[in-house]
Amino acid sequence: MSPAMQRIQPAALLEVLHPITWFAPMWAFTCGVVSSGQPFLSNALFILGGIILAGPLVCATSQVVNDWYDRHVDAINEPNRPIPSGRIPGAWGLIIAIAMTLLSLAWAWMLGTWVFWAAVFGVALAWAYSMPPIRLKLNGWWGNGAVGLCYESLPWFTGAAVMVGGLPHPAIIALALLYGAGAHGIMTLNDFKAIEGDTKLGVRTLPVQLGAERAARVSCWVMAVPQAVVIAILLGMGHPWHALFVGVLLAVQGLLMIRFLKDPVKHALWYSGIGVPFYVSGMMISAFALRFDAGVAGLS
Repeated sequence: MSPAMQRIQPAALLEVLHPITWFAPMWAFTCGVVSSGQPFLSNALFILGGIILAGPLVCATSQVVNDWYDRHVDAINEPNRPIPSGRIPGAWGLIIAIAMTLLSLAWAWMLGTWVFWAAVFGVALAWAYSMPPIRLKLNGWWGNGAVGLCYESLPWFTGAAVMVGGLPHPAIIALALLYGAGAHGIMTLNDFKAIEGDTKLGVRTLPVQLGAERAARVSCWVMAVPQAVVIAILLGMGHPWHALFVGVLLAVQGLLMIRFLKDPVKHALWYSGIGVPFYVSGMMISAFALRFDAGVAGLS
């Protein structure tokens, strides 16, 4: 039997979809839903459809595409992964990636025009991130920016677009873009663990380009500044309590960053696990501020 005709192990198929990564876009999509000011119950099917699109479809597609084009590197660094280990044999990795792309776009089409084009943009970035010759992931500036946009900004925008049936309020778009920009710094946290390997393989992450200490400072500023702008926007829109809560979350992150900056390589994953939840909590608080704003809620 040729490798292309071999059976795929069900557990390997689930593994290559990386369900643990679905949370971020699903959370951001939910923030978009909340920020839209639209009622939940009467739109339950649209919300469920959008959550499925953000996580199990578009995000999962990006994971399969990434694993397929990283298969040669993974054969060296992580040979037990489904594709290099042969648990997903032959060209099945590519076939699954293409099938997931088409399924994502078909699903998005059913949710409306704005959602469809958002999904087109998302899957295009997913392929551009991993596929040669573009392969955005080879440069930390472009690659992390693409992931932040796809994991935070685009799902937030899509969640709001699903609910309003069109282009969301400018304040919603602004906050979605800001939190997506901050996610660039979050993505950099994942790069500190592989500086040596990335250097050898020519992957120019920020720690490789700038060194660990400078990259850590950049990632902290990139995470903090957008949140500070969000606080200013919330104050300008007349939501001092929401702004205060986001400010407290940012202050806690600042205290945690002090330890992270002392030894970025050692503490990057620690900060990712402890500090990032404060970041994403601020996203939801900001979403509720927009929901309760008369200008945004007036779109309902």
